[in-house]
Amino acid sequence: MGNIYTGIDVGSNEIKIVVCEKIKDKYHVLASSTGKAMGIKNGQIVDMKLAVNSVKNVVKKINEMLGIKITKVIAAVPPTDCKMDIVVGSTDIIDYNEITGVDISNVLLDAMKGQDFTTMELVTAMPISFTVDGKEKIKDPKGMKGSILETRVVISTTAKEPLYRILEVLKLSGLEVVDISFTSTGDYFAVKNKKLDELVGAIINIGEESTNVSIFNRGIQIKNSLLPIGSKNVCKDISYIFKIGKEEARILKEHFAVAVSSYADSNDIFEVVLPDGSKKEVNQISVSKIVEARGKEILELAKKEIKNLTNREIRYIIITGGLSELAGFQYLIDEEFGFVAKVCNISTMGIRHNKYSSVYGAIKYFDDKMTLRGKSYSMVNKDDMGILVSNGQKMITNDNILSKVFGHFFDN
Repeated sequence: MGNIYTGIDVGSNEIKIVVCEKIKDKYHVLASSTGKAMGIKNGQIVDMKLAVNSVKNVVKKINEMLGIKITKVIAAVPPTDCKMDIVVGSTDIIDYNEITGVDISNVLLDAMKGQDFTTMELVTAMPISFTVDGKEKIKDPKGMKGSILETRVVISTTAKEPLYRILEVLKLSGLEVVDISFTSTGDYFAVKNKKLDELVGAIINIGEESTNVSIFNRGIQIKNSLLPIGSKNVCKDISYIFKIGKEEARILKEHFAVAVSSYADSNDIFEVVLPDGSKKEVNQISVSKIVEARGKEILELAKKEIKNLTNREIRYIIITGGLSELAGFQYLIDEEFGFVAKVCNISTMGIRHNKYSSVYGAIKYFDDKMTLRGKSYSMVNKDDMGILVSNGQKMITNDNILSKVFGHFFDN
């Protein structure tokens, strides 16, 4: 069997868990599940007890699907107030021999030396390139020979307190966090390919309460901004206009509306229940006009934010998040951005929905990081792997966080 990874995304609206197995460079989903998030607002924990119960409920579903107990996870966390800096590192190659994953771990660790993590916590350390004895712009130096290995690294940090609260929720839910990454990093790795790795582009994730705008240069995140508007605003608009409850509004948005009202059908009728128990009929055009207006506003704000973040030519824009799953959303994107922008397309069986982009990509990012360091890692032990096969899942194909979470690949 291949390596098995579990990722979790503790969002403001839903908790998402995905379990994947990597076999011959392909990822196969063994199980995926979502559940309502309680005690979480704007990506931050506001009620520890409610948040723990929410996570436990989704973990229970996953455990029942797999027939084993999941205890280790990769956590995708929101890039709220994140900061990015470029640091450099250098190390002598062991015995002037072929460069191994140990040498790469050493040079990355050297790059971290002298950094002030008093108030901020390290989340990702993404190498821009390596240099071996003066030979520059090397992506993966393993197997090369030389005496000195150098690197330039983009490190991303976030405020400690909100991050620690998320990690504490996961710990109280019975989960050990073996790695963390920003949801924006996950969004990129969910769609990552060789072409995108050579370009400057943007990823827009329309979340429940906010919209995240990230700028990537050659696969490395360089800028990030969070807009205080999301798909929740669409539901509020529908609820206000039709005088219906929030849950009824959500059903209309997700299962009835289309993103561009000109493609809606006036004869398509949906019956909603009003707060007093009476019923009311609404047609698809009227609902879609509300969705379209708010969707345009979100995209316009995101477009302006991209310009604020960078003067570089944007070669691609990828939109993800649950709202991007609305029928006809690509047409709305075309009107605002033209053909440079596309809706994210998660084609992996078992998670064919854009709400999984962050957690699925976090798994791929972790695996990419392990591969660069020449390591093999699995979050399921051999005995439990045997159970997965027998169950047929295979056929579906305040401790120091820096040292605890990242110790396994820094060889600490």
